[in-house]
Amino acid sequence: MKFKTSKSAAKRFKVSKSGKIIRRRAYHSHILTKKSPKRKRRLRSEAQVAPCDRRQVKRLLGI
Repeated sequence: MKFKTSKSAAKRFKVSKSGKIIRRRAYHSHILTKKSPKRKRRLRSEAQVAPCDRRQVKRLLGI
């Protein structure tokens, strides 16, 4: 049985060519004045989804 891809998840995650699931870091959308430049620079980079969450995210993406 086929399941539809969760569109909210599809907008938040992407899969790299090697199969890793990539996500954006939190805390980089607003209230940025009190955060240091070093912290904001680090938050710009993408991160991998934690191993404990990969199964659930794959299910949401229909992988």
